[in-house]
Amino acid sequence: MRQPRTPMPSPTSPHADSDGPASTVMRMAQIGFEASTALLARHGLLLQQVSAGEPIPGSFWGDEEAGIIGNTVYARDDTPVHSLLHEAGHLIVLPPERRPDVHTDATDSIEEEDATCYLQIVLADQLPGVGRVRLMADMDAWGYTFRLGSALAWFEQDAGEALKFLQERGLI
Repeated sequence: MRQPRTPMPSPTSPHADSDGPASTVMRMAQIGFEASTALLARHGLLLQQVSAGEPIPGSFWGDEEAGIIGNTVYARDDTPVHSLLHEAGHLIVLPPERRPDVHTDATDSIEEEDATCYLQIVLADQLPGVGRVRLMADMDAWGYTFRLGSALAWFEQDAGEALKFLQERGLI
């Protein structure tokens, strides 16, 4: 069984150290919510901005991580862009009839997780000022782990099944 990323950052990952590289990942405040709202709307999703300091509804990881409930993705200004795109990707890979039942945790399927990781990278190209190169660097800095050592290596050399999953469903 293969898994492209760990289920959660380890205590030694940059995510656990607020002064480490993860503190420099791109946040929603840097790109604003307008383009992200439009991107999600093209996939039948809503983006709900959460006020600073308020808990993010439906956040699996807590803190500043994006959350999902039904067809809505929740984020704050301090939410990393990669987190927003990852959670949105979870909803996009689900058949629309399954989305209303989602609350916090979209799937336990490795196949869907792989497709979500691939899709979040592709979606980054649709956000001005983000792009896949920056997003993959942020994924690495945050603590995503891939068999080949980086998001870029996985995306270029080991993500064929994820791409096929997305193509078969007309998502790419």
